[in-house]
Amino acid sequence: MNATVSSPERRRLRGGGLPVEGTSFVGRRQEVADVKRMLSGARVVTLTGAGGVGKTRLASRVAGDVRRAFPDGVWLVELAELATPELLLETLTEVLEIRAPSARPRLEAVAEHLRDKRALVVLDNCEHLLPACAMIAERLLRSAPGLRILVTSRQPLGVSSERMLPVPALADGDAVRLFTERARAVLPDFTVTEDNREAIERICRRLDGIPLAIELAAVRLRVLSAQQLLDRLDDRFRLLTGGSRAALPRHQTLRALIDWSYGLCGDQERLLWARASVFSGGLDLDAAEQVCAGDGVRREEIVDLVGALVDKSVLVREDHPTGVRYRMLETIRQFGQDRLRESGTEHELRRRHRDYYRWLAAEGRERVFGPSQVAWATRLKAEHPNLRAALEHCFADPREVRTGLDMAGDLLYHWITSYYLGEGRRLLDRGLAVETGPSEVRARALWVNSWLAIVQADIASAERMLEESRVLGERLGQPSVRAYVALFSGMIAMHRREAESAVALYEQAVALHRAAEDPVGLALALIRLSLAHSFRGDLPRAISLAEECLRLCDAHEESSHRAWAMMALGIAVWCQGHNHRAALLEKESLRFNRSLGDPLGIGLNLEALAWIAAGEGRYQRAASLLGVLQTLWKAIGAPLSGYGLAGYHDRCTARTRQALGESAFRAALTKGAELLFETALEYALQDSRPVDEPVDGPVERAARHAPLTRRETEIAQLVAEGLSNKDIAASLTIAQRTAEGHIEHILTKLGFHSRTEIADWMRERSRTG
Repeated sequence: MNATVSSPERRRLRGGGLPVEGTSFVGRRQEVADVKRMLSGARVVTLTGAGGVGKTRLASRVAGDVRRAFPDGVWLVELAELATPELLLETLTEVLEIRAPSARPRLEAVAEHLRDKRALVVLDNCEHLLPACAMIAERLLRSAPGLRILVTSRQPLGVSSERMLPVPALADGDAVRLFTERARAVLPDFTVTEDNREAIERICRRLDGIPLAIELAAVRLRVLSAQQLLDRLDDRFRLLTGGSRAALPRHQTLRALIDWSYGLCGDQERLLWARASVFSGGLDLDAAEQVCAGDGVRREEIVDLVGALVDKSVLVREDHPTGVRYRMLETIRQFGQDRLRESGTEHELRRRHRDYYRWLAAEGRERVFGPSQVAWATRLKAEHPNLRAALEHCFADPREVRTGLDMAGDLLYHWITSYYLGEGRRLLDRGLAVETGPSEVRARALWVNSWLAIVQADIASAERMLEESRVLGERLGQPSVRAYVALFSGMIAMHRREAESAVALYEQAVALHRAAEDPVGLALALIRLSLAHSFRGDLPRAISLAEECLRLCDAHEESSHRAWAMMALGIAVWCQGHNHRAALLEKESLRFNRSLGDPLGIGLNLEALAWIAAGEGRYQRAASLLGVLQTLWKAIGAPLSGYGLAGYHDRCTARTRQALGESAFRAALTKGAELLFETALEYALQDSRPVDEPVDGPVERAARHAPLTRRETEIAQLVAEGLSNKDIAASLTIAQRTAEGHIEHILTKLGFHSRTEIADWMRERSRTG
């Protein structure tokens, strides 16, 4: 039930929105109104209550309802999976997509980011990190007067400005309605009748109106009648409470139900439940087979056991771009971890988990230059919580630090092309502080970390690491290390605008990578050497190098480096004065970088398109794109100086300001800076769209983009006509589950919460033609 919320800046950078509510939101009208009222007057509002009572769902609904009151953003920071307080600030900076230099304290960077914003931050599941959450909340509230914080926790934070709202159980009527709706998810024809009404009401009362408990119970109607369910529920509660439930806290009631659900599982299902709890943030079938099989569970049995746990609502099935994934509600996962510890096999399962994700990271590194590159990048992003857990497991044991450092090095492109740059630096720094002996692992980790440091503009640290890596590479006879040291030393030279030195270093890197037959390093070096020659004015050489890189990428069916080579070629062609061809190259590169979600590549494409616009005298467009870049570069903290392009940016800015005049320039810059990210990219690609801030309503946003397939559009029209899922399935001669799946996809694509919004969207499309 947990949901993520994204700010305007996050939407500008990633095109996201409030997530879809996977199931209907039942009741809570009074609580929603109370939380809204409290947020209007209090800086911190904490929702307290037992596990499973619905704190997260209530907070998510309120966040969605009040987002217009917080024009600078609404963020949900999910903390349940964080094992230590040290990860709290890192997670917060990742959610806010702040890339601060490592030398700057994270808390200071977050405070500065929020200082002038009217924003809402939701800290979800704080109970195990209370002191750290309280300290951070106090600091942020002091520095950001427009900030509000909404907290979910089993305990209050204890800060001075806090107001608390205990989240009660559902009222009897709402509890019965919830039970009925969830029952219909497994038995579409289920209804409350005179025969079963009393049993259902008693079930809801016996479960104290706790939503998660009710939902778990409703699933059992697959095999039990309401009366049979009540009878077995009564037996289990008597067993666990000794006949006196009234005096027990609600979390023990929920625990009793989970224990009861555990008791209904077969021996192998229980084993898989416990073993699957070792995963963080979900798992796929391959991971389950690799980590959970053995010792009583054969690999070929895993798929059926996963299906059984999905049926029992122990695992939740979710569609993902990489395929089907499964997750556990946190309470169920914690129960499984308790059983795993009791079994005495926790250490072995965590080792298996680490080994699997160690392999996954290594495989991702091997696939970084080839046709499966995008799929593997997407897979690693989906597995980030598990990768983090595996690395933490390594770094917690001095004997495993070298393995962790090697794994962190394998994840270089995961750190550099996503929003985990800071986390990559922290993990590599941590490993390098322990694994100090001369080794190939350390030599590679040093140059990997230097690249992250250069992107963060931490040049002094990068230089120190590169020098040590160079010495180790020569000592160990590792030409590959020497090649990457030369490459990133060239970037430092370009940062200092020492183009001649940079060219010499890049040429050395090209020769070494070519000799080592390393296409990844060769592509990186060719791209940067092309940019350096453009900076020097040797445009034929710059074009030749970029075209060589394109041929290299094509030979390997590689796309990401190809997009960067196209960016470099576009800049060289623009320097020759061929604006039209340059724009076509940059737009093609931008389309791929957009699909991959590479903010650095996107930023360089937008830079070049701004320069082209200014060169053509289209100063309004140039200023608007510069405004988009103002938002982007601030968010990702990656300076242009490492690419030798800052001078182009400065000249474009000065020329555009002079042509428009200060007032008009500032107005266009501001308009561009305020654009939603996806709108800005469409403007950059289409070249003719007026730069206007879109209406914030979900219907208006969806009507502009219309991202549905023909079948989805057809189903959306039937939703607008008031047809139920069952009626839609009958009308189109498809399974009802298929119809429901299409509707979920429609909701996800459009960023909606309800069928009503789909209907409004369709009417808006019809009205506007």
